[in-house]
Amino acid sequence: MWHLTFPLAPAVFRPALVRARPPAGGTLLFLLLAAAIAVAQPRPPAPALLAEPLSAPRPSLPDAPIPVAEGHERLFLVVPAFGITNQKTPPPLTVRQKFGLASRQAFDPFMWLSTGIQAGLSQAGNEFPQYGQGSAGYGRRYGAAMLDVVSGGFSSTAYSVLLHQDPRYFRLGTGSIPRRVFYSVAQQLSAHGDSGHRQFNWSNVLGTFTSSAISNAYYPKPNRGLGLTLNRASVSLLWGFTGELTDEFGPDVSRKLFHRKK
Repeated sequence: MWHLTFPLAPAVFRPALVRARPPAGGTLLFLLLAAAIAVAQPRPPAPALLAEPLSAPRPSLPDAPIPVAEGHERLFLVVPAFGITNQKTPPPLTVRQKFGLASRQAFDPFMWLSTGIQAGLSQAGNEFPQYGQGSAGYGRRYGAAMLDVVSGGFSSTAYSVLLHQDPRYFRLGTGSIPRRVFYSVAQQLSAHGDSGHRQFNWSNVLGTFTSSAISNAYYPKPNRGLGLTLNRASVSLLWGFTGELTDEFGPDVSRKLFHRKK
């Protein structure tokens, strides 16, 4: 599965990569959750203008998840969210569709722009000092960050093809806030198989560790090695929980902010 990428974290703790989403820290996550809670809070019904007979109650309808325009949805108007689906039992993606989704996420203009900003902040903090400063140092940091994005996304996708797992995030979309939080966090380790059954999310876990291993080919020598590779992969998986929360609640918040009329 795709998740957030954090190429600006200190070198030892920097996550290798995850499903292409915007860089988001704790502040953004808290704002998203607060807004989602506000959206989900029940409101008292408006007083009726005309009295209705008590003998004719209206049938209650089950809540429906906020629809996501699958295949071209953007959260907050700019953030790519092509891998989110509201379907509970959709047909499995073909190999071409899986890699097509990975390509759309990794090479979306938003990712190139956000990665450029992150590389600039990384240079300002002199992370990876072996890369140097100036335009050459910025280019190295930018290139490493984009390689993180691409290798992470395509590694997970390759495993999803080999293991017949679906790389998309399946939104719950309804229910209490705690239930949706627990559901979204669990998706980091739980995947839909192409057969429709739940499976351990080997694609995400193996893809993250593979991407972390690949990064040894272009990270500075002080940031290579087995220990640092395992550290990057582990922290990346932990940060991935925030990406799942964004997938679950982001469409609600985006609709609230930019599409107030249902």
